[in-house]
Amino acid sequence: MRAVLTVVGKDTVGILAKVSGECAKYNVNINEVSQTILQEMFCMIMMCDITGINTDFGTFSDDMSKIGKEMNMDIHVMHEDIFNSMHRI
Repeated sequence: MRAVLTVVGKDTVGILAKVSGECAKYNVNINEVSQTILQEMFCMIMMCDITGINTDFGTFSDDMSKIGKEMNMDIHVMHEDIFNSMHRI
């Protein structure tokens, strides 16, 4: 099972470290990362393996969103099934 995690906000030091550290707390493995800086905006997409997650997905998603708010960033986690359903024609 996989999830897509996105992070958007003003670029600061330690964003990747903070987000990956929080994923590790939930036993979420990051398989792929794409990140860029557009002017002063940090944009990152992570493909995460949630097979071994140690909490329910909703709690993980809510907690990551809260962490994003603390960092003045927008962090959104979407289960792969929902992502695929949204993009199916």
